[in-house]
Amino acid sequence: MLDGGWLQAQYLEPVIRAEITSGLVLEVGSGPGYLGLEWLKSTRDTTLRCLDIDKHMIAIARKHANQYGLSSRVEYIMADASQMPFEDRLFDSVFSNCSLHEWAHPEPILDEINRVLKPGGRYCIVDLRRDIKPRVKQFLWAITRPEEMQPTCLAAIEASYTASEIGVMLGRTKLLNWHIDTNFWGLIISGRKPMRECNF
Repeated sequence: MLDGGWLQAQYLEPVIRAEITSGLVLEVGSGPGYLGLEWLKSTRDTTLRCLDIDKHMIAIARKHANQYGLSSRVEYIMADASQMPFEDRLFDSVFSNCSLHEWAHPEPILDEINRVLKPGGRYCIVDLRRDIKPRVKQFLWAITRPEEMQPTCLAAIEASYTASEIGVMLGRTKLLNWHIDTNFWGLIISGRKPMRECNF
């Protein structure tokens, strides 16, 4: 994915297009860390905190940060995203890549994203979508490496949401001003927290 430019084109570019390019930023579900590290490479004077529930993934991500030479700009934290260990209105932006379908209860996590965002903060959540065309599903399966991961790829697609399902879900959260885009393989949820918060 790195060598072929897939990571940058399909995952990093939506984050940059969402104007997440400055300040203190949170990545939710950072996995092995590649997207966050590529984002740090593409931005200046930025700091990244990465949240993941898997201690093994955090260890791998820290190793990758050392290899990138970016350890001073990134911090990895093991925690449940439905109970983020951060104060209110801390982050300038939040992004997440291909982890939404793994969240057993997405709505509390989306509410937490809203809570930790500063007023005016931007967010971008990229994920697969279940209703992709069969030939696209076949393509994603074919490019998955190592081959032992191919069943995991198909399972992730089946566990993901459609745009309409996401719209209903978002409507039940505190996250506002969202917009859903789709492409040939997935969906992109992006938006900006209002400058003034309403208390209902």
